[in-house]
Amino acid sequence: MRWAGLDKERSMNVVSEEGILNLGRQVLIEEADEVRALADRLGEPFVKAVKLLLSCKGRVVVSGIGKSGHIARKIAATLASTGTPAFFVHAAEAAHGDLGMITKEDVVIAISYSGTSSELLAIIPTVIREGAPVISITGSDDNTLAREANVNLNIHVTREACPLNLAPTSSTTATLAMGDALAIACLDAKGFGPEDFARSHPGGALGRRLLIHVSDLMRQGDQMPVVLENASVMDAVKEITKKRIGMTAIVDSDNKVKGIFTEGDLRRLIEKVGDIRSVPIAEVMTANPTTVAPSALAAEAAKILTSTLRNQLLVVDEADHLIGALHVHDLMTAKVI
Repeated sequence: MRWAGLDKERSMNVVSEEGILNLGRQVLIEEADEVRALADRLGEPFVKAVKLLLSCKGRVVVSGIGKSGHIARKIAATLASTGTPAFFVHAAEAAHGDLGMITKEDVVIAISYSGTSSELLAIIPTVIREGAPVISITGSDDNTLAREANVNLNIHVTREACPLNLAPTSSTTATLAMGDALAIACLDAKGFGPEDFARSHPGGALGRRLLIHVSDLMRQGDQMPVVLENASVMDAVKEITKKRIGMTAIVDSDNKVKGIFTEGDLRRLIEKVGDIRSVPIAEVMTANPTTVAPSALAAEAAKILTSTLRNQLLVVDEADHLIGALHVHDLMTAKVI
């Protein structure tokens, strides 16, 4: 009866917006319910599977065919990106040569909801003879693949979310969730952290935030605006104009940072005193400015700029010597922000 409204609309050859929304919600609810039920059933087989993956000296080989093959490819990618080396092998291709990629040092995850996929069953005996442990993910504990495997993860669903109960929907969602659970359990056991994740995603946003340091982006040498603390405001203006990052650092004779002076400070000073030509920079600079170390992550520098509502940041060493300058545009160019 849950699809009665849809059947009625089909008979009228009309699909209302409310009918579309109700159907979408029903699918999401049913798939979520199946995953919750799977969580409640999780037990010793899952622990055994994780231990097999953690003890793997080679790579995790994930295989399947059809919709299970698509899910297997995603699980392999998730494992690989979370610290467990893995790759996908198509079951049909494995039977025609790709099986040679699997060694006794590997662990095989074989996925088939029915547990009777002929292409997958054709390669399992060879995998077992090779000595590689097999983790099966199937829809029951009583099928050929489950019986052949070292451990079977039962992801049985009551029914598919498809109104015909035919298209793999709830079952593929449950399989994918099980793969995620395996990957995250291994991630946690290995102590895999954000920087490890970034190293496997150097081209992504996370990689940029966790791998790029201030020293990679800061301006140095002639690009760095700086004047001595005995300089005048006019000297500072000339340096700001020349270096074009909207500020200048003020240092003492030992190159230690004493302050910062920005274009915003200049505008406010002009409004206040008018003639700035004779004003010493030491009297109007912002003393003891916020600084950052060159070893800091660029993402940390971005947080500092955001919290202080500034566009520039001075880079100093442990003794407060000026060694660089950073502008918010440098972070934007590197796509850190």
